Amino acid sequence: MTILYIKELFALKKALQQAGKKVLAATMAVALIATPFGNPADAAPKHKEDKHDVELRILGTTDIHAHLNNYDYYKDAETNEFSLVKTATLIKQAREESKNSLLFDNGDLIQGNPLGDFKAKVEPLQPGEIHPVFKAMDVLDYDAATVGNHEFNYGLDFLDEVLNDAPFPYVSANVFKDDGKKNNKHYFEPYKVIKKKMTDKKGTNQVIRIGVTGVVTPQIMQWDKAHLEGKVVTRDIVKSVEEVIPKMKKEGADVIVVLSHSGIGDAEYTEMEENATYNLTQVDGVDAIITGHSHLSFPGEFADLPGVDTEKGTINGVPVVMPGNWGNKLGVMDLTLSKVKGDWKVKDAQSSLRSIYSQTEGSLVDADPEVREAVREAHEGTVNYVRQAVGTTTADIHSYFALVQDDPSIQIVTNAQKWYIEKQLQGTADENTPVLSAGAPFKAGGRNGASYYTYIPQGEIAIKNVSDLYLYPNTVATVKVTGADVQEWLEMSAGQFRQINPGASDGQELINGDFPTYNYDVIDGVTYEIDVTEPAKYNKDGAVVNAEANRIKNLAYNGEPIDPAQEFIVVTNNYRASGNFPGVRNNTAVEMYPDENRQAIIDYIVELGTIDPSADGNWTFAPVEGSVNVTFDSAREAVNAISEDSAIQYEGEAANGFAKYRLALPQSE
Repeated sequence: MTILYIKELFALKKALQQAGKKVLAATMAVALIATPFGNPADAAPKHKEDKHDVELRILGTTDIHAHLNNYDYYKDAETNEFSLVKTATLIKQAREESKNSLLFDNGDLIQGNPLGDFKAKVEPLQPGEIHPVFKAMDVLDYDAATVGNHEFNYGLDFLDEVLNDAPFPYVSANVFKDDGKKNNKHYFEPYKVIKKKMTDKKGTNQVIRIGVTGVVTPQIMQWDKAHLEGKVVTRDIVKSVEEVIPKMKKEGADVIVVLSHSGIGDAEYTEMEENATYNLTQVDGVDAIITGHSHLSFPGEFADLPGVDTEKGTINGVPVVMPGNWGNKLGVMDLTLSKVKGDWKVKDAQSSLRSIYSQTEGSLVDADPEVREAVREAHEGTVNYVRQAVGTTTADIHSYFALVQDDPSIQIVTNAQKWYIEKQLQGTADENTPVLSAGAPFKAGGRNGASYYTYIPQGEIAIKNVSDLYLYPNTVATVKVTGADVQEWLEMSAGQFRQINPGASDGQELINGDFPTYNYDVIDGVTYEIDVTEPAKYNKDGAVVNAEANRIKNLAYNGEPIDPAQEFIVVTNNYRASGNFPGVRNNTAVEMYPDENRQAIIDYIVELGTIDPSADGNWTFAPVEGSVNVTFDSAREAVNAISEDSAIQYEGEAANGFAKYRLALPQSE
């Protein structure tokens, strides 16, 4: 309720009392008392002619990650579960239902699958050439977009070349050029005010100006340090949006939309935090937000946060959509705009998501033929590229059980990384420093669904299979750390597991679904046990939550307890080496190498010719007392990969297309 409106109510009450109309005055007093915490827009007098209200539909996509065609390049087969060609059908349907609409993309567009790599590395984009993502999006007539963190993975020169031919404006308010001084010049256009002719309920044309700005998680400076250091800097998401809103208002913006390539996060505000969308809903002047980055969904998730209305799809009264990833969902925000004292205001809003696929019903829409044709050439080139053979495997390789036992899908990666680095270190001062190798299961189900697992059948290994083992175009990097750091590194990784009560007889879920599997690093070259009966020392963000916890037991190197002071070189990737991961952040030296981890794996397999996939069993779960019923979810197909002597047993079907399995933990004597 505005101060002006409160004063008007008190004045009216006083006038009525003076006129002796006490009953009506009491009614007004009750109304005054009952509405002090109401929404200002609801409390304000409505425009007399609602027929001049404008219904505006805002559509949003996010985290497409180059999934343009409905094709899984790792499986070399069509899929119904994701793709922009199917989201396109939803976009066209949603537009047909509305007289007035805008379409925005929220970033992480050009990287994420072999097609993205194909246009960046194999047949690189040429000056003046339009990137396939924009050939598709031009068909759909996007209005604007922002950059995501993965836009920077191929370097600024490539990104500049891509965006040079974008058929719509790109905006980002918190990335600045690094001039070594004040760094006050934006690298991208910070905002755009889009002038749109719209039709109101009466059918009259109305001109409305939509201000759109964007932000990206500031951590790009850590994750792509090699590409960005000395060239750009990032600033806080919330403060950056606060700074540009008055500028958009001055240019006449009636409605302000924020494209937030940042997760929703929590109710607390910390400057320079990665996930700050919740805090953006508290910024005065923000009318609608499209968010993403974390590959989750809203409305749907985050119901426990204060101020969330799951039915309306709002957070603190602001309409928000987080439309999943890879084009599996379309975000839809329907705003009712009303003119109040000459200014357009959002009078009402409803947010929702539309899916292209359902676990129970299967495919919900057909692919759009016009968009499919626009990306046909790039798609065919990518298919031919990923089918190139690099070697053979004597057995199947899969990641079905990569979270619960030492696994060949990770072992191949760590072996290849160690092989690569030992060659690089020959003849250097670090030639005799012990080398360890860290790898993680990138495809292990979880929030990405029951089909999100690596599976490479026995026989020929092609580039598509290597890409399936290692999804990201990360480059090889090393950090020099101590034995004590290795301990902390593994303590952080062990947050992948829930704490298990050894005295409970009921089934206990082992996997912590909130912990990203790409942060579950297995370090080869040492041996260790993980005691899941202890609490995790770190939370998923690397903050200490149980300082005395010690999940990592019997950590040893060369069969002897590890020396906390001994130096090791750990080979990893540029993402991890540049980050703030416990153990890693205490490093005394970081080296970045030009080759991708994926290329190191390809070269390793080519040199061997044939690989025999097997894990060396360097880690296990620590023994527990008594018989504990521990379960986890994996793919239904995983039942066929259980060996006769396995500690894993099939339990039955689980929700969302998964199957449930039981794991027998080692028993203490």
